[in-house]
Amino acid sequence: MPEGTFCNKQPINTEEDLKSLLGDKGGAQYYEEMKHLDVDVPALAATLEKTCKARIRTWLEICAHCGMCADSCFLYRVSERDPKQVPAYKIQSTLGVIVKNKGNVSNEFMRHCVDVAWSQCTCCNRCGMYCPHGIDMGVMFSYLRGLLFSQGFVPWEMKIGSGMHRVYNAQMDVTEEDWVDTCEWMADEYGEEWPGLEIPVDKEDADIMYTLNAREPKHYPEDLAEAAILFHIAGENWTVPSTGWEQTSLAMFAGDWAACKKQVETVYSAIERLRPKRVVGTECGHAHRATVIEGPYWAGREDGLPPAPYIHYVEWLAEALRTGKIKIDPSKKIKEPVTLQDSCNYIRNHGLSNITREIMSYIAEDFREMAPNREHNYCCGGGGGFNGIGKYRHQRNEALKTKRDQILDTGCKLVVAPCHNCWDAIRDLEEEFEIGIRWTFLKPLILKMAIIPDHLKLQEDEDE
Repeated sequence: MPEGTFCNKQPINTEEDLKSLLGDKGGAQYYEEMKHLDVDVPALAATLEKTCKARIRTWLEICAHCGMCADSCFLYRVSERDPKQVPAYKIQSTLGVIVKNKGNVSNEFMRHCVDVAWSQCTCCNRCGMYCPHGIDMGVMFSYLRGLLFSQGFVPWEMKIGSGMHRVYNAQMDVTEEDWVDTCEWMADEYGEEWPGLEIPVDKEDADIMYTLNAREPKHYPEDLAEAAILFHIAGENWTVPSTGWEQTSLAMFAGDWAACKKQVETVYSAIERLRPKRVVGTECGHAHRATVIEGPYWAGREDGLPPAPYIHYVEWLAEALRTGKIKIDPSKKIKEPVTLQDSCNYIRNHGLSNITREIMSYIAEDFREMAPNREHNYCCGGGGGFNGIGKYRHQRNEALKTKRDQILDTGCKLVVAPCHNCWDAIRDLEEEFEIGIRWTFLKPLILKMAIIPDHLKLQEDEDE
């Protein structure tokens, strides 16, 4: 069974192998090697026997091919309603064939499955809401990705992403030293403007432990500073862990379940070590899904819950506004029309739509809903890893059209997007279609309009 230097059945476990794979720019050699990668049929059959249990087999069997899931899929809608983009067809023609043939499929078929699994589904699971039999297509596509990953059939960027988690316990090469240095840097950088500002590391028994997306310390350290300032304004007793601070999981997008387990366990270990009363996660949808919704099951927790109450940033922010820990200056509310992007992973899959609208009620004078909205909203077009796979950039850009049209229909030029993948997709949407919009997380908006308590204001120089 020939395996390539880069494209093979072995996950990335060392920094040396990770850097080597990164050196294959764009995955040119990787994808060429994939064309010759053999399918280990006995191993795939054994995996199916062990993991493909009654639930998935029943879903594959009871699908009525009724087509009710078709219009629910934004990818079907932007592809001129191509029948091959109907969710039921996509899963039956990939996972269904693998299961029916007990893993006895060809290299060409597996590469076809890669294209379908990563460029024709974002695992947003909107289709599952409309299935009369309650079939969870997101779960089945995630399972398909896991089968493909186990055989080495996974997009180049996704193998890199899961390797990052295995090597650095983060989706990017941010070491523990890098992370702690960034915390100190941001506290110093903003400390002159905000008296007493701290980013406490490894503080035990705090009220809040805060976790992040690695892209923040790597590329947007000001996001960490903004979170710290808002905790400071609210008077919170909080901390970040030196290890276990990264709550995202590109491994989930890759289908690398072993890396998913490893990643979430680093977060849970930090919770158990520092004993916070609760944990607040950053403005990221899939990070919330990975640590709060899926994570307990990857970690084998029988109660299906993290070790401490774990909430999304929008939940903390709504609470802070509701209780008056953070107060909004009415004169600084958003005056222009503004709309809100509903993240699939914490709106559709965790029911937080009322929370985000409560926040908008405090900060916006002319809030306009997209249509549809809340749990019925369409995926931004970049979830499930779609944003980051260069091979499928054309397909991803086509997928952005649904969100483009939703935004245009509101008449708004400002879009609040409290999720990293949504933020990225809407940024790229503007770059691709130039419709004249702006996009933002919540933290910078709140900072611009929050009333600063007197004891946190800079004291004027006595000579002035």
